Amino acid sequence: MLARAKNTAVSGLVEAKIAVSKGGKVRLLRPQELQPDWDPTTDPRLTVWEIVHHLIRALESGGEAAAASLVAKLGAKAEIARELAYRLYVIAERKKRAAEALSYNGLVQSWPEIMRLAREAAAVADPAQAEMFA
Repeated sequence: MLARAKNTAVSGLVEAKIAVSKGGKVRLLRPQELQPDWDPTTDPRLTVWEIVHHLIRALESGGEAAAASLVAKLGAKAEIARELAYRLYVIAERKKRAAEALSYNGLVQSWPEIMRLAREAAAVADPAQAEMFA
């Protein structure tokens, strides 16, 4: 019912590999359940929610450098993910979901350093690409 109300197809969420649907129940995947070899440049159904959770997974498993590597691949789409992470932090905090709030807040707090590392990586790889992050 909620999917219809938000004009979202459950099959699209499943196809995007961000949700599971079984027995009439649907749930979004946790960051730990997402594909570890995900590449945003080859994802045909890239969603901001997916970007946020892949960034959280990368940050928690590989630190700011791993998250910066993903941000470098995402380019301008990364900034939208930061905004969603902050919004999700506020919601998780309000609903007393401390573990989720901590993950979202960690991404938001680490954002300046992640962006700095992504700019450095882009400058080394392609000086023209570095201007996207400036």
